[in-house]
Amino acid sequence: MRIPSGVSGFDELIQGGFLPRRLYVLSGPPGSGKTTFTAQFIAEGLRNGEKCMYITMHETEDELINDMSSFDFGFEALASSEGFRFINLVSPKGKHILNQFSQGGSASSVQSLTDKIVAFVNSRQVDRLVIDSTMLLRLFFANGSEEMTRFLTALKQGDATTLLISEMTDPSSYSDEHFLAHGVVFFHNYLEATGMTRGIQVIKMRGTNIDCDIRSLNFTDNGLVVNPRSKVDL
Repeated sequence: MRIPSGVSGFDELIQGGFLPRRLYVLSGPPGSGKTTFTAQFIAEGLRNGEKCMYITMHETEDELINDMSSFDFGFEALASSEGFRFINLVSPKGKHILNQFSQGGSASSVQSLTDKIVAFVNSRQVDRLVIDSTMLLRLFFANGSEEMTRFLTALKQGDATTLLISEMTDPSSYSDEHFLAHGVVFFHNYLEATGMTRGIQVIKMRGTNIDCDIRSLNFTDNGLVVNPRSKVDL
């Protein structure tokens, strides 16, 4: 069984889609298409009647919907369905929701945060989960690597197919999430005299045959579109 990404052309790079109930990391610089990719992933799930959740720490639901409304893949209408939940962890509403899943006791604040998020996701029987992003998560994790490892391990044990956005400007620099995830996708953009050249690259995908070449990626009226037969040299 494969989970379609909702991004035209991308699934051809990974043998038809993501393997379910696994953790995938999307890495790349600002403006490279990570958020749009995750919105298309969520929209595809909602079209298929799946339960979807978007967890963030830096924007409102209205901001995400407005940003995606410029595309024609229907995110605005789909996001109003009962199958979609949007959580901003630092908003009063987000904090209130997570506090309902407090385990109590003497657990550290980081352990508590991890347990709350995982308990909330599992309680909703989420099929597709997006978390935006590792940079903001690290603001909660004072001890860095150890705490991030615990959080990612807990996510991997859940039932949702999860996309985790990871900011990255140096494609040769790897972080904890790249080693722990089941799959890693890099987004590239390079400004030339003729304009912006964009590409997408599957670096790692367990259980899937990949070639790691950079493929052409473009923003269109219908969202991101991958040309799986067009290689890009950046």
